[in-house]
Amino acid sequence: MERDRLDFGNGKIKSLFAAMFFPTLIGMVFNSVLNICDGMFVGHGVGSNALAAINIVAPLFLLCTGIGLMFGIGASVIGSIRLAEGNVKAARIIMTQAYIAGAIIFCTVIVISLLFTRPVLYALGCSPALEQHATDYLLWLCPGLVFFYLQCAGMMLIRLDGSPKYAMSVQIVAAVLNIFLDWLMVFPLDMGIKGASIATSISCIVAGVMVLAYFIFFSDKLKFYRLKLSAKSLRLSLRNTAYMMKIGLATFIAELAIGIMMVTGNYMFLSYLGEAGVAAFSIGCYLFPLIFSISNAVAQSSQPIISYNYGAGYNDRVRQALKIALVTSCVCGIVISGGMWAGAAPLTSIFLSQAEPAWALAVYGLPILGICAMFFAPNITFIGYYQSREQAGLSIFYMLLRGVIFMVPGFIFLPRFIGAAGLWLAIPVSELLTLAVIALVYLLRRKF
Repeated sequence: MERDRLDFGNGKIKSLFAAMFFPTLIGMVFNSVLNICDGMFVGHGVGSNALAAINIVAPLFLLCTGIGLMFGIGASVIGSIRLAEGNVKAARIIMTQAYIAGAIIFCTVIVISLLFTRPVLYALGCSPALEQHATDYLLWLCPGLVFFYLQCAGMMLIRLDGSPKYAMSVQIVAAVLNIFLDWLMVFPLDMGIKGASIATSISCIVAGVMVLAYFIFFSDKLKFYRLKLSAKSLRLSLRNTAYMMKIGLATFIAELAIGIMMVTGNYMFLSYLGEAGVAAFSIGCYLFPLIFSISNAVAQSSQPIISYNYGAGYNDRVRQALKIALVTSCVCGIVISGGMWAGAAPLTSIFLSQAEPAWALAVYGLPILGICAMFFAPNITFIGYYQSREQAGLSIFYMLLRGVIFMVPGFIFLPRFIGAAGLWLAIPVSELLTLAVIALVYLLRRKF
């Protein structure tokens, strides 16, 4: 297989970023379209309660995504630096350790979810009216989650290996397959929410197998390395795993924050607006991955460029990559916000008919929610920049600010003062405050 032949240390930064960004963006947009189609089929084929039930399970899915991306980012950052140093063996060891450690954690989460399904669902904000749908979705989703980990962690490492187009093809194949199977199982086969879950599991398995095939058959540099079973090797593996988790923790928190957003939002929307409110909020949650993926495409595209040049000591190239990434993220954020403001009604109609009570609630709320993209995109870019430079403390702090410290109080207190609009404003306000803190700290650090 012909690789994309990217030279992170000598190639023009703009050209490198473009070569990484567009395949990454296309792949992630396909994933977002998958989420939207999944919601469309379930909303129209099963009903608003089924849509709300998927939103109940979604935080668990995001937890698994966070684990995969945590190890993928951590291994990619450290691997980039090792490759810049010319140490291919160390990069291979890091990749292998990441996969083993992440798989163990993944399997633990799946087993707990299967053994304690009902308590887990109610902890995520489930109600009796949604329990059966949520249970069906969760149980049939679990088989595909192990392979989903292979995909999540593998995307970053495949891009690091210089093959962003192959990473894009994995995401496109999985998305197209999932969309087709969603339609087949929800409508012709009339399998309801269970069919949607099975479709997702099958697409995860296919994507995971494609990732494994790449590292086994196609990769030039990054291949699995046989680890020693000695006590010394185990200690080194634990040390490396801990450091990978530290580097990638901000990304894990990002996914966890979306889960916290969903759980907190589910509770608050249920208390103020009932099940219809949860269904309306679920539409925003279906669209939020589109905001996240486009913004994250910028961060993930710049990450190997920044990490490699940081490891090689090329600071001017690091700053240049950050500047390009920030400009791109701001443009993307403005476009997304404008699209959600202008297209609230047609976007809502993708998921629900106008006869549903949740339709009007969503049309009112989506333009407000969409404001967050203007601030979220540069936030994620800055956080990715600090991850790429091994400044884990700052990246974790900023992610906690936007995902927990500002957001949760926003959900709790804003509705008390301004009503239902406060439910939708909690996320934009959180992102705006976080960006203000990031910008202030960045300017002060440069000054002093």
